[in-house]
Parts: sequence; structure tokens; C-alpha cells
Amino acid sequence: MADLKGKTLFVTGASRGIGKSIALRAAQDGANIVIAAKTVELHPKLPGTIHSAAAEVEASGGRALACQVDVRFEDQIHQAVEHAAQRFGGIDILVNNASAISLTGTVDTPMKRFDLMHQVNVRASFACAQACLPYLRRSANPHILNLAPPLNFSPGWFAPHLAYTLSKYGMSLCVLGMSEEFRREGIAVNALWPRTIIATSAVQNLLGGERAVRRSRRPEIVAEAAACILSRPSRECTGNFFIDEEVLREAGCNDFESYALTPGVVLLDDLFVQPLPNAP
Repeated sequence: MADLKGKTLFVTGASRGIGKSIALRAAQDGANIVIAAKTVELHPKLPGTIHSAAAEVEASGGRALACQVDVRFEDQIHQAVEHAAQRFGGIDILVNNASAISLTGTVDTPMKRFDLMHQVNVRASFACAQACLPYLRRSANPHILNLAPPLNFSPGWFAPHLAYTLSKYGMSLCVLGMSEEFRREGIAVNALWPRTIIATSAVQNLLGGERAVRRSRRPEIVAEAAACILSRPSRECTGNFFIDEEVLREAGCNDFESYALTPGVVLLDDLFVQPLPNAP
């Protein structure tokens, strides 16, 4: 199974949710984790800070570096990357997890929100890759993993929330382009997306509340899938659009009930994937 011992991961948005789960899973293997996120003081509606996440990483067996980073600003990204390289001697893995969301139509999406989604989603993913590349080129098994959906150009994925889809597909297109651009250098660039919705603050506060959370999976399923991907030889695994459940099935896992927030319920399928076979 996955083993990330001694690897250095630069994870954006790692103070909570899926990003933190990926960080903690890697920490269990003894990895070094750079927690690149904005939150330094507790938010009334959002759990965790970069410092509480760092404490959890170290309690889980990893080494942590908490970096306050607003990924909209490349100077902050570069400072954090340089700090990480000095602390841990390099960077082996970049996880572009930070994301902004608004499931609104064209008329109801203020341009300020449009800009935020594109700055945090696609622009930051591009900027973080650009900043990490000098160190990834020196790694024995370099990976970039974007939390981005498979490319599906059905109009149904665009019409209800065009601005958000454009920004997330921008991350997916970075995978498509960068995987080929850096193939000869052996830098793997892949995407990972959940099969079902995941119990995160975004779901709780913006996407359905407690009712949706009850029909979701825990973020640990994405973290376990990420660990499997990031442990693969980079020269043999690039340009893929992975789904968490499919990755784990390939690794031999066929029992996903433990990942459900409420065992036995019908789970909600995530955006950009086909409906679950057991969906009503």
C-alpha cells in the first residue's frame, strides 16, 4: 500500500477538510507536510487553523510547517515554497486542494465572486505548480495532484453554475496540459475527484447543510486515494483523472461503508460524475 515516508508535501487549503485529511494521511507514513492556507485564527463558521492542523500532523507522526498563504498572491506562494524547501530540503509533491465555490448561474454570480473562484481554483493551481517546479525537478518521484473533476463537456455541467465549472475545469485542463509538458521530466500530474459528496465545511455551510452532510462520505476516502496515487512511480502515472472510489477498488478495497457519515443511507453523487448506480 501507500508509503510516503520522508516525502515533502506542499498542500494548499490544508487547514481543514480534504486538504487536512490528505496531510494527516501522509503524516501517518512519516511525511513532511507544508500546510499552506489562510486561516491563522479560529473562524466562527470554519473549523481549524494552520497551527491546529500542524499540531495534528505532528501528533500523527509527520513533521509540519504552517505557512499563512493566500493563494491568490504569487509572492506569498513563493515565500512559502522557499521556506518549505529550506526547512525540509526540497519539495516532492504539490497538492492543489484550495478551492472556492459558488453554484450560481450567470446572472446571479457577481464578478467579484467569479474572480475569486478563478484566482483560487485555476490561477493558484498554475502558480503553485510554477513555484514548485524547480524543486519537483530534483525529486526522485515528483507528483502534482489537483483536486479537480474529470473533463465532461455535457452542457448540463455548465448551465447551472458556469463560473464555477469554468474555474474547476481550468484546474483539469492544467492536468491535461502539464502532464504532457512535463512527461519527459518524469513529473506526474494527475487529478483526483470524489465519487460522492464529501463532508466538508463547504457542504455544511453552502451546499445543502446537515441534510447533505448525512448523505456524504468522510474526507478520509479522498485522502487514502491520494496516498495511493502519490506513492506510484511518477513516470508510470501521469495525465489521469482519478475517482477516489475507483482508485481504492484497484488497490483492493471493496468495502466503503466505513467512509459513510451515516451508514446505510443512499449517498449523494458529486458534481461532474455520473449518478451512482444505487441513486434514486
